[in-house]
Amino acid sequence: MNTPNLTRRHFLAAASVGTLAAVSNRTPAYAAAQPAKPAILGGPPVRTRPFSSWPIWDQADEESIISILRSGNWFRGRGKVVDEFETQYARMMDAKACMGTVNGTNALLTALHVLGIGIGDEVLVPPYTFVATVSVVLMSNALPVFVDVDPRTFQMDPAKIEEKITEHTRAILPVHILGTMADMDRINAIGKKHTLKVIEDACQAHLAEWKGKKAGSLGDLGCFSFQNSKNLPSGEGGAIIGNDTALLDKCHSFTNCGRSHGSVKGRGFAFLGTNRRMTQYQAAILMGQMKRIEKDAEIRNANARYLTSRIEKIPGITPQKAYQGQTLGAYHLYAFRYDPEQFGRVSRDKFLSALRAEGIPCSSGYRPLNKEGIIEDTLTSRNFQKAFSAERLENYRRQNNCPVNDKLCTEAVWLPQWMLLGPKADMDDIADAIQKIYDNRQILA
Repeated sequence: MNTPNLTRRHFLAAASVGTLAAVSNRTPAYAAAQPAKPAILGGPPVRTRPFSSWPIWDQADEESIISILRSGNWFRGRGKVVDEFETQYARMMDAKACMGTVNGTNALLTALHVLGIGIGDEVLVPPYTFVATVSVVLMSNALPVFVDVDPRTFQMDPAKIEEKITEHTRAILPVHILGTMADMDRINAIGKKHTLKVIEDACQAHLAEWKGKKAGSLGDLGCFSFQNSKNLPSGEGGAIIGNDTALLDKCHSFTNCGRSHGSVKGRGFAFLGTNRRMTQYQAAILMGQMKRIEKDAEIRNANARYLTSRIEKIPGITPQKAYQGQTLGAYHLYAFRYDPEQFGRVSRDKFLSALRAEGIPCSSGYRPLNKEGIIEDTLTSRNFQKAFSAERLENYRRQNNCPVNDKLCTEAVWLPQWMLLGPKADMDDIADAIQKIYDNRQILA
């Protein structure tokens, strides 16, 4: 079996610097009773061997790719592999239909388009998410209205949604961020009350569940990403799932240049569309990866529970919580909040550096998305100046505040999902490293 360590997103790649020197034996667990000198100050690190690598494939995956190569049927129109993937993925996700796309961003763009989101509209989004959640709204010539977060869960706070709804609001776009579920009961109830579409950004939430129902199957449409770091990877790739087959037919038609599909009928090009088709290669890789995803999910959840049981006892460490309705987490990233006051005022940056020195890959996570320069750049663009009045844009700027998220972005610490695929001893190394830093907080400050 091959387990290469390929290029990941920049924030995950940077996090792993200095952690990949392999040795034959595991370093003994750190003994809190006799604090060792921190590795960042020249002491021995808790861990000196790499964590599990990602992505993983085997010979059968190679053979499926070679088979497509030799067939010459590389794109969707001349092969059946994408169709097979869509059928299998819909079944796995308990949805009536699935449609593959070239990537997760285009899945979101497609969902917004077929649901009629466009010029002058508003879409409610969280500020703690990857940029694609917001860029697709802006690219639809609509305003992303930010709803502040619940700091315990890192999710859009459902108690703050209704105050953001206006006559221009057309949809709610909750994100199951880091693989943990948003509060879909309350979000769907608000959507129904105000006649709003609900589009789930489940790009990080493969197999996560809300009261036994899979992420992506609870709203009008659910969107997924299969980017290289995801729990179900194909390098790039995406999908839309749902239970309204007519709506999925529109998605199919739109992503296939507007050709007829199912209930979308017409002569020639029946529906204004573009080309966002998934390729045969992507589908073949995904079907191979789907053979392991359920077992991987079990391992991640078990390790996450154990890791939480250890580090939640350390002062200043608060693991991300799940809402009561979540029955299964995806753990695309394992996250916790760090309080420097409990660590002798050791800054988060210093904590991260110390943790990496102990052999533990980690990252600081997202910046406040509502403050990114792309927001103002888009508001001052020619298209937006034509689509929105100056008064409306100025009012948007005044209300674009998310103070809870601002604080969360200074506290969060991330561990990538493949770190949860190893043995229980790996979780002990993570916990021991954090405990070691805590016990040495005075000399690190």
